Amino acid sequence: MKFTLYPVTRRHGEGLAVGYLGLRTLEAAVITVGIVSLLSVVTLRQHSPQGTDPAALLTTGRALVAVHDWTFLLGPNFVCGANTLVAAYLMYRSRLVPRFIAVLGLVGGPLIFASAIAELFGLYPQASGVGALTAIPVFAWELTLAIRLITRGFTPPAVAIDDEAALPAGSVLR
Repeated sequence: MKFTLYPVTRRHGEGLAVGYLGLRTLEAAVITVGIVSLLSVVTLRQHSPQGTDPAALLTTGRALVAVHDWTFLLGPNFVCGANTLVAAYLMYRSRLVPRFIAVLGLVGGPLIFASAIAELFGLYPQASGVGALTAIPVFAWELTLAIRLITRGFTPPAVAIDDEAALPAGSVLR
């Protein structure tokens, strides 16, 4: 669904649509780095090079786990908050989905971003009840948006934003 939104949303704000696509790609890349770091730890445990100092392996393993922890904070929290906000704003502005769906994203994106800042400064751990609660609106946004698009599709806009240029001079678009 991430990449299929671009052709539709670019008609309502190409810069925002490109930004959303880039943020989703960045989120996936950051998460992939975290996964690869944990897979590297597994590989080091199962197939440690001969003659390697156990203390060096332990240090390397801890460093790779730290990479995972940071990617877990950056990808699914900071970047997800930003891309949720961009997509929800596009949906709100274009009226391609009912307003309440877009509002879920407009609330959830900044909330999960703020939660990531709180986690960054140690107010609570990454995997905590508070962190999970702040993720509920984003989860509801993504689930509701997906169900809406699968069952009903987009709401056809009365006039696309790009069509403003085609309006007669002096007309008002509301």
